[in-house]
Amino acid sequence: MGDTDTGDGSDLRAVLPRILQLGTLMNRSGLAERAMKRIGADLDRPGLSIIIALYTAGKAMRVGEIADRMQVAGPHVTRHLHVLERRRLVHGLPDPDDRRARLVELTPDGTEIADRYVTTLLGWFGDALANWSPADRRTFYDLLLRFTDDLAAFLSATAEQE
Repeated sequence: MGDTDTGDGSDLRAVLPRILQLGTLMNRSGLAERAMKRIGADLDRPGLSIIIALYTAGKAMRVGEIADRMQVAGPHVTRHLHVLERRRLVHGLPDPDDRRARLVELTPDGTEIADRYVTTLLGWFGDALANWSPADRRTFYDLLLRFTDDLAAFLSATAEQE
């Protein structure tokens, strides 16, 4: 288990409550539901997660790739894809690399919902950071990207050891 002393006199124990608070704010505050209500989207959270996974990827993906991004099992994604297909927010197409496989991509309606959702969230995040200097914003963005990348890599490596 790693040391909680960061080497610069600070202790990760002091940061933990804020990391947990951020997780709570992102997951339990109703942020996703509030944004969906704001844009008039009638989706459940898993359906929205699929749409956002496809949107941020910027390409068609296999079900397994979507599941990996969402950190869920493939059958969970498949169930929700059927609903999204009936609503014409996603559609399937053959995988050119494997005729047995299928890719899923957003329809124009799915893309439009994702655009509005992301714009709403980014607007709220931008408002929350409005009083930050450009330098503070840049530092925050850089360190947040680095932290999430490093944490994801660490968790992936330790999961393989179990």
